[in-house]
Amino acid sequence: MSGGLVYDSGAGRMCPHCERPLSACVCKSTESLPDTDGVVRLRLDTKGRKGKGVTLITGIPLTPSELKAFAKKLKKKCGSGGSIKDGTVEIQGDHVALLMTELGKQGWTVRRSGG
Repeated sequence: MSGGLVYDSGAGRMCPHCERPLSACVCKSTESLPDTDGVVRLRLDTKGRKGKGVTLITGIPLTPSELKAFAKKLKKKCGSGGSIKDGTVEIQGDHVALLMTELGKQGWTVRRSGG
């Protein structure tokens, strides 16, 4: 459902999909793996960042909640900040070489994409 109730003065924040309070949301339990081709791709991106590099990681076969915890672990390993946007993990700085070995240890096929 699109455009559902997101806040109720009695219950607080509401899930826009199932229209239940966030504490009783049933959508969280139905998380599924994203559709990927089985290859985790790494690339360094500087577009729109005033020349500063950001390492982008796409294709990680984890649910959104697992991805959030895994991204936190990767950011700690790199010693820098970052975020998750649309299933893509962004880590500040050029950490492609370090992350290739780290992701390879997970047993995934890792490739560098871009230039």
